[in-house]
Amino acid sequence: MKQFLLVFIGGGIGSVLRYIIGKTLNSSQPEIPYGTFTANILGSLLIGIILGFAAKNQTLTQSHTLLLATGFCGGFTTFSTFAYENHIFLKSGDFTSFAIYTITSFILGFLAVFAGIYLVNYFGATPQNI
Repeated sequence: MKQFLLVFIGGGIGSVLRYIIGKTLNSSQPEIPYGTFTANILGSLLIGIILGFAAKNQTLTQSHTLLLATGFCGGFTTFSTFAYENHIFLKSGDFTSFAIYTITSFILGFLAVFAGIYLVNYFGATPQNI
């Protein structure tokens, strides 16, 4: 039961933060949804850092990982909103925005995960210097 609670708390905090970023950066115009884009790329970087730290130092417990990676990052990032926004682009015939948003999101998302893992490995993060 504790595991469910940790995911619930982390997911709630991540979702609220994503909502704030979305409200701040997304506009009602059919432009690139910068709020969703920002949350997804930052979430990818964070999960790379969290899981890189967990793998390198093995000091994060399963509870920490559930709270931070599964809960927070899972609630903070959003594939469903990303898919819906792409649906809107396609429905309106805005194939250029669809292509830019989709390709950029995938490439930067993957690079952000790898960058997070690299940063942990390069800087040798330990609990004492974080």
